[in-house]
Amino acid sequence: MRSMTRVAIATVGAALLSATLLAPPALAAHDGGPSGQPNGNGHQGNTDGFSFGVIGDVPYGAAEIQAFPSYIQDLNAHKELSFVAHVGDIKNGSSQCTDQYFDAIKSNFDSFTAPLVYTPGDNEWTDCHRPNNGAYNPLERLAKVRETFFPKPGVTLGAPMQVKSQAKEGFPENVSFRKHEVAFTAVNIPGSDNSMLPWTGLGQTQPTTAQVSEVQTRTRADIEELKDTFRTARNNGDRAVVVMTQADMFDPTVAAPSQADFGAFKPLVQTLIEESNSFGGPVYLINGDSHVYNQDHPLAAGSSWLSFYGQATAAKNLTRVTVDGSNNAKDWLKVTVNPGDSSDVISFDRVPFTHPAS
Repeated sequence: MRSMTRVAIATVGAALLSATLLAPPALAAHDGGPSGQPNGNGHQGNTDGFSFGVIGDVPYGAAEIQAFPSYIQDLNAHKELSFVAHVGDIKNGSSQCTDQYFDAIKSNFDSFTAPLVYTPGDNEWTDCHRPNNGAYNPLERLAKVRETFFPKPGVTLGAPMQVKSQAKEGFPENVSFRKHEVAFTAVNIPGSDNSMLPWTGLGQTQPTTAQVSEVQTRTRADIEELKDTFRTARNNGDRAVVVMTQADMFDPTVAAPSQADFGAFKPLVQTLIEESNSFGGPVYLINGDSHVYNQDHPLAAGSSWLSFYGQATAAKNLTRVTVDGSNNAKDWLKVTVNPGDSSDVISFDRVPFTHPAS
């Protein structure tokens, strides 16, 4: 969810972050199970079709919290789904970030009968400094999110599925896996300018030293995760790459984006452009954050986002899809990876919830 109050970030802070991250050092090798290597779901000439579901920015508020178990039942009823992804924001931006709430959502997540791949959103940690969220330290809440939702690094919630994770580097939420010649990754990129908006609820007007350090370290890990996923896809001759994040780095509802609200995404956008072009095949970026279903090509030639992020090279092979969320969470996204002889590698369908909250 976008910040309720836009707060300008000191130019020096944004510049420091971008300069530090444009050439990140390599991290240690990921841990993880056999799904990180070619196997029955990997590159063995298997181009069968399959489907998975995506939700995000849900549940928001009391009505959706009550309805959320029925949403999960709807997804569970689709036995054809290989897995489900939640692209972050498990609460709205004006409610408490309590341990009890996290535990309740974890219990909901445990009821998925398919593997659940979850990447955190800003509402469950970045924005928890707000007084109406409980005035928490966001870094403490991030640690709690990791403790609650990633108890077994390298294994999904819901039905257990092995994934390759960055747990050894301290980022169990960053995971990758492959299925039928498609490479997947879920990367912790939250809204609120990649967590660079000041913690005003704690009396801060600029990013703190600890905050900037967390963003720099996590973004280095994110970039390495992206590079590793694309490298694996190239080496295995995969048909497509799917990247799942919470943040909408190309929000079409914002007419005049500012560096204070989006500038910290620059090194990640640059990496997506470089890796997409190096891969050459279709790349799909699936995100939440802006709450309104959208499918576009934000890094194609002529896009205003290229100039905003200071990028001279386009990535015409990247398709971005935003899932419905918040008050628009009346459906889930069914993503179908089509058989190898299809003209489109991936197609998208919005499936209405049987009993939407609104």
